[in-house]
Amino acid sequence: MTTAILDRDLTAESLGAIATAIPGATAVLRRYKLDFCCGGDVPLAEAAARRGLDAWTIAAELAGLAPQPEEALPDDPDALIDLIETRYHAAHRREVPELVRLARRVEAVHAEHPRRPAGLADLLTRMEAELESHMRKEEQVLFPMMRRGGHPMIGQPIGMMRHEHGDHGEHLRALEALTQDFTPPEGACRTWRALYAGLDHLTGELMRHIHIENSILFPRFGA
Repeated sequence: MTTAILDRDLTAESLGAIATAIPGATAVLRRYKLDFCCGGDVPLAEAAARRGLDAWTIAAELAGLAPQPEEALPDDPDALIDLIETRYHAAHRREVPELVRLARRVEAVHAEHPRRPAGLADLLTRMEAELESHMRKEEQVLFPMMRRGGHPMIGQPIGMMRHEHGDHGEHLRALEALTQDFTPPEGACRTWRALYAGLDHLTGELMRHIHIENSILFPRFGA
């Protein structure tokens, strides 16, 4: 899906398709006051023109959010840490708050729906807080230690990060259970579908993030 979106002219794509295909796109569309839910069938070019906006500027911003293809991981620990911070940490900080907002909207608007994911927004809020705390510990303590070549006591912070990775994994399993493996109900609105697509993407990215640290970065420091 990512390659198909990036290879096409986003100005010709419908707002609904963009919202579902590109994690974080809903925040951009909201900022420009473009209705991706009820007005989701309208192409970006047409919706932008109605509001006197430059569709190409918006398309460029959206393209910058689109997930990038998998890349070979660098051998150098400093370069690998840079990748973790710029690709994964930055993306989690950008995407999770928007997923919280979407979840709160879906829970409120569809309060009477039998498939309403009750408690999803609260779970995501806890995840956001725990992820932020975890990433700050890495950025302020563990990664600087690694950039200096290691430390005799580096096993202790690495052990703590591994333990917190296990907690993140538990949260991901809870997300899957609440959303029936990110499967929206028949007839779900575009906001609901965008939410579940974003959660599916977050799960894959967070799992790869954890794998890179647990199985590739940490062992380079004897842990």
